[in-house]
Amino acid sequence: MTRTRRGYIARRRRRKARSFISSFGGGLLKTQQDIRALASSHRDRNGQKRNFRRLWITRINSEIRDGWIYYNYSKFIHDIYKSQLLLNRKILAQIAIANKNYLYLIFNEIIKKVNWKESAGVL
Repeated sequence: MTRTRRGYIARRRRRKARSFISSFGGGLLKTQQDIRALASSHRDRNGQKRNFRRLWITRINSEIRDGWIYYNYSKFIHDIYKSQLLLNRKILAQIAIANKNYLYLIFNEIIKKVNWKESAGVL
């Protein structure tokens, strides 16, 4: 029986594994460990994005409920988009932590641009 040569797919897989191995410390080539590390890094990057978004939402919500602004988070975000203020959650959370007076000014801008009764659901 003639010898079967492996195709380029296996070669490509091994070359990819070797290229990632060089970045890891250690004496031996740990291909299985490195493949798992790649999968974990991809999974954890997405998890990190989720966690930061949750943190920003929590910070904004706590400042809205604590301070002079008697509002709820979902209505606040809805009215920000409705009034076309280009502020994302990260920036709003930084403003809420650094200077609460600016958050109050943003709230006043929202009230000017959006009909208060319409946004509160009172018609």
